[in-house]
Amino acid sequence: MTLLNLMESQTNPRAGGGLITDMQLIVDKINRPFQTSLGRPRLLGLLDRSLGSGICTIISGRAGTGKTTLAADFAASCKRRVAWYKVDAPDGEFGVFMDYLAASIARQRPGFNEQAIRSAAAKVKSAEIPLFSNKMKIFDDDSEPLLIVIEDLHLVCDTDWLVPFLDRFLQLAPPNVHILITSRTLPPAPLWRMRSKQTLEVIDEMSLAFTREEAVELFETYGLSRQLAYLAFDRTNGRAGALAKYADQLGDLPIEVTSLASALNQLGVSET
Repeated sequence: MTLLNLMESQTNPRAGGGLITDMQLIVDKINRPFQTSLGRPRLLGLLDRSLGSGICTIISGRAGTGKTTLAADFAASCKRRVAWYKVDAPDGEFGVFMDYLAASIARQRPGFNEQAIRSAAAKVKSAEIPLFSNKMKIFDDDSEPLLIVIEDLHLVCDTDWLVPFLDRFLQLAPPNVHILITSRTLPPAPLWRMRSKQTLEVIDEMSLAFTREEAVELFETYGLSRQLAYLAFDRTNGRAGALAKYADQLGDLPIEVTSLASALNQLGVSET
């Protein structure tokens, strides 16, 4: 049976909204993280503009730069249904990757044919991935707007199927679907075509870093001084994770301005 025939022969949608368990899924991987109180209006504005004008946004940076926090906060405020998928290293097989991606989308689109896509993905060969991407019918122009978040894509960037899949996946997305990817590195896909057409936005590590004034605003929400914010900023270079830890821990301490540097040293927050 060909790939196309296989997909057309398995058209029964999932019953009762439950997950299809040909493979046991870890449901936490397709649960959206909670919104945080970090607040990044500058970056949320960039994401909102990208949502309205492009097909895909990639948030790229090393661990601790605030990728997941930013994605979670945007997902909570974007006024769209959100399909979230947290990639892990064992998802390097294409069938496993599609099990989770399809299950996350099906949660937000009840008519989505999850079973057919998962069954076909389990049997597809690398050379057939572009055909699979063309026929999987994830996207429907008539459906309500959807945000698809794929977190930590770098964990499968060394697979032989990612480039052909992602290339077609992004090209086929209609205006009512936006794909948000977080990754420690840029995916090895030919992204320059999308950037030249202004359908792709990249938020890199430099953009993710707090500015000095953003650090002050964050510390003020904890009742902390401008001087303390400047010291913490200089120690962390605006790295979101370390800066937020300083603010959170210092907010519980009675600190005098004369002992700010000493207080920072005592906390021992990692600056990387």
